[in-house]
Amino acid sequence: MRFLIFSIFFVLLQTVAFSQFKLSGKISDSQGQPLAGATVILKGTYLGVITDAAGNFEFQHLKSGNYQLVVSFIGYESFEKKLTLQKDETITVSLKEKSFVTDEVIISAQRASNEIPVAKSNLSKSHIDKQNMGQDIPVLMKLQPSVVTTTDAGAGVGYTGFRIRGVGIRGINVTINGIPLNDPESQGVWWVDLPDLSSSTENIQIQRGVGTSTNGAGAFGASLNINTTNSSNKPYGEINSFAGSYNTFKNNVKFGTGLINKRLSFDGSFSKITSDGYIDRAFSNLKSMSLTTAYHGDNSLLKFVILSGKEKTYQAWYGMPLTSLDTNRTYNPYTYDNEIDNYQQDQYQL
Repeated sequence: MRFLIFSIFFVLLQTVAFSQFKLSGKISDSQGQPLAGATVILKGTYLGVITDAAGNFEFQHLKSGNYQLVVSFIGYESFEKKLTLQKDETITVSLKEKSFVTDEVIISAQRASNEIPVAKSNLSKSHIDKQNMGQDIPVLMKLQPSVVTTTDAGAGVGYTGFRIRGVGIRGINVTINGIPLNDPESQGVWWVDLPDLSSSTENIQIQRGVGTSTNGAGAFGASLNINTTNSSNKPYGEINSFAGSYNTFKNNVKFGTGLINKRLSFDGSFSKITSDGYIDRAFSNLKSMSLTTAYHGDNSLLKFVILSGKEKTYQAWYGMPLTSLDTNRTYNPYTYDNEIDNYQQDQYQL
């Protein structure tokens, strides 16, 4: 009797262990139309199929267990679902349409592609976010080839600058979204008037030497093309806070509505940065705002961008006498309480 029970149990165990099942289904869009050519895979395995003309798919000879079904198709949001397979299963998946946001033509037209023989560096959003501690754009570029940066207060906050191949800012063409930033009279750029611009930057291209730029001041030294944040397909919100040496603090709030009715989007960023600076009395109190409204047409993109910066910065640009390097490295000849720069700069781009 015991042998009979054991034999039955062993047979049932083998039957379960070696059972093979079928997983099939149909992929369609939100209107119920079949999607031919959609990719269907079982995540974590080597199994994958393509739907036929009627949107159908099928997996055969599957063992019982847990699976992660992933469905993807160009122009639609990906679909994922966990399945526990104990028998033959048939499922129906409806994919939602997805819009894609790309860079504006005006930006790509001014940038050097891989085929153009220009010495260049491209800084992606991930690279910028990793380095962004509230310091200005010049400080974020300090590790790039041929770039030398300066900071009046010594902490990378406040008045900063850079040279590329020994050429100062008056020989460097700077554009934001294709619009010249260089002052039309002096050709200079004052980054302190746009504090925390890096939090609203999507990517940067640095062209060393004569490049592709056609706007603004002469670009015999270099060109710096800055592209502000692109719209996101989905809503988001971020809060970032940093603290550093010399009572340096940065607080930043970012938000986006995502695509509203697949046409309209709003993105914004607000920042406040304060620092005592390394140099005596070289404090900075900086505020900034970035707002972007975009309308996404079928074959066009219309954007309205507001960039605003407010700065109160104690003057520390005089430099240090050679005699003070060994005895007082934080020396600042300016001593009056109100010896500050107090400016606000607003930009409106369409």
